[in-house]
Amino acid sequence: MHKHQIDTMDLSKRNWRWFLLVPALLVSGIAIAAVLRSTPEIRQDVAPTDTAATTANDSESDSQTPRTRPSSIAEVLDLASAALKSSESSLNDYTARFAKQERDASGNLTEKTEMNIKIQTRTRNESNDAPMRIYLNFSAPQSTAGREVIWGRDLYDGKMAVHETSMLLSWKTVWLDPTGMLAMAGQRYPIWEIGLVRLIEKLIERGQRDLDNPDVTVTITRDHEFDGRQCELIQAVRSQPGGGEDDFSLAEIVYDPERLLILSYQSFGWPSEGEEEVPLLESYQYRDLKTNVGLTEADFDVVNEAYGYPK
Repeated sequence: MHKHQIDTMDLSKRNWRWFLLVPALLVSGIAIAAVLRSTPEIRQDVAPTDTAATTANDSESDSQTPRTRPSSIAEVLDLASAALKSSESSLNDYTARFAKQERDASGNLTEKTEMNIKIQTRTRNESNDAPMRIYLNFSAPQSTAGREVIWGRDLYDGKMAVHETSMLLSWKTVWLDPTGMLAMAGQRYPIWEIGLVRLIEKLIERGQRDLDNPDVTVTITRDHEFDGRQCELIQAVRSQPGGGEDDFSLAEIVYDPERLLILSYQSFGWPSEGEEEVPLLESYQYRDLKTNVGLTEADFDVVNEAYGYPK
């Protein structure tokens, strides 16, 4: 790394869907706003209407500043661009607890999947084209606990090294084409779509498509606590269906202004006729995030003694 600080089975037929959890990544368009009466209601747990508690050093004017303010897609794109620039200049690697949940091609909501991840970014050299490397260790649901996946663009001829924990297959390492039928079964994206950098890039790509869309409104709520940090909650609301693959009624982005990182992205679809609840489309969250920890080649090696791969 040359740059400094900060840059989503038994392997049997019915279980091949587990391991490729990627999209980390993905970000459907933008940020989100207070919901109008004609749009699905924003979930109550985000409570974006109160003023924030102030410290003894806060000025009187600051104490009267609304906790939630109107924003725009343009401002969200500016924030995302700043985050991408920061990542490209200084985000070399990181570890985190990653959780994802999404709807498959049939519209079924999958179980929430959690794993510990290690990632070396492609932005860890001067030209931002270093080979990305990924290690995943599943912790939930219980049926997947202990599963391991290693992939690197420059490792193992591009194959995914998969270690299953079932008694039938725990004795061998399975090598899979990351875009093959088995690897992609039930998955939206290949494994390299996971990660913080790609999450920012997807946000920018999708936000640009709604830049001049009058049907999308945005708000930003400050002092939003996420994983023990004071962050900003960006909410984008679409007043009517826009169509297309990435259509949403409500999207929520958790932005860490101190580290210039996006820690969470969730999007919600449109309620069925006669229902009010907006259905979850996808959710990607990074907790216990530690950046630039100095990951080495050993962290992406199947012979690492700390891993469960058969020797």
